[in-house]
Amino acid sequence: MSVGLIALIDDVVGLAKVAAASLDDAAGQAARAGTKAAGVVVDDAAVTPNYVTGLSASRELPIIGRITIGSLKNKLLYLLPAALALSLIAPWAITPLLMLGGAFLCYEGAEKVYEALWPHEEHHGEGGTAVAGTPAELEEQRVRGAIQTDLILSAEIMAITLSTVAEATSSFWTQAIVLAVVGTVITLAVYGAVALIVKADDAGLALAQNDSPVSSLLGMRDPGTAQPGGADRALGPLTKGLGRGLVIGMPYFLKVLSVVGTAAMLWVGGGIIIHGLEEFGLSGIGHAVHGIAEAAADALSAIEAAVQWLVAAAASGVFGLVVGALLIPLVNNVAMPVVAKFRS
Repeated sequence: MSVGLIALIDDVVGLAKVAAASLDDAAGQAARAGTKAAGVVVDDAAVTPNYVTGLSASRELPIIGRITIGSLKNKLLYLLPAALALSLIAPWAITPLLMLGGAFLCYEGAEKVYEALWPHEEHHGEGGTAVAGTPAELEEQRVRGAIQTDLILSAEIMAITLSTVAEATSSFWTQAIVLAVVGTVITLAVYGAVALIVKADDAGLALAQNDSPVSSLLGMRDPGTAQPGGADRALGPLTKGLGRGLVIGMPYFLKVLSVVGTAAMLWVGGGIIIHGLEEFGLSGIGHAVHGIAEAAADALSAIEAAVQWLVAAAASGVFGLVVGALLIPLVNNVAMPVVAKFRS
């Protein structure tokens, strides 16, 4: 083998190692960014099932599929190029935009709390407001409304991801890879979970009514006219109980998911604003949150790390709730009328 060929192979191996290291770095950054976007993700999963409420069960999965495709377009075709352009042209604008998104999360979370305590007419029906028309027209309206709402949530996810990546690397391609990976994985995870949630009650009903769970492979095939066998009779009570549990439990699960989503929005939104203020030299609130968390952790040293994280998250959530409460009259009485007038 010639020396030149050996040198070429050595160069290729070196490039492969660099590429592998870059991919590993991108994977790590994608995981960290995805964790930071958890609040938006949970709320997205809690809100989306509302868009198929009142529609035919046979159209639930196709609707979620259409929303998933729209969400991927939002992230990969519109928001990804915009985020990369922002990181190249105006990186200084990332933190203010992120804080603006955090304020939006605080407002949304506070609005949900306000609605729960003092029910009132929704300012923007998240599930889509029914209008007169055919089922196809209603479906089209629901899908369009879901994709429009997803654009806002996706923008916040991409902004959080961009801020995380920008802190860790200056590589344009690493940023592009991480943004694409986070956007794709989160979209598929969220809407995959939504599909399972939406169809869980149907699956539960099928299990509760199935006398031949083994013969029918849990309803995946027709058992024919044969009587249930011994395995069916043995497993039947378990699968029927599971089915009834799904039917009864899903409404409560959705309520819990909504509460968790609201809390996560306030925590993430408040934390984003606090971190942004620290970057602008206004670190008083951040120091106060850190001090409260450390004091609580010292008092419960056996579970110090968990307590510190929980208290810091709770304090950020309370701050986010206060910010959101202050924004409610401003948004509802000033911003929304202006937007409505502009649209008309």
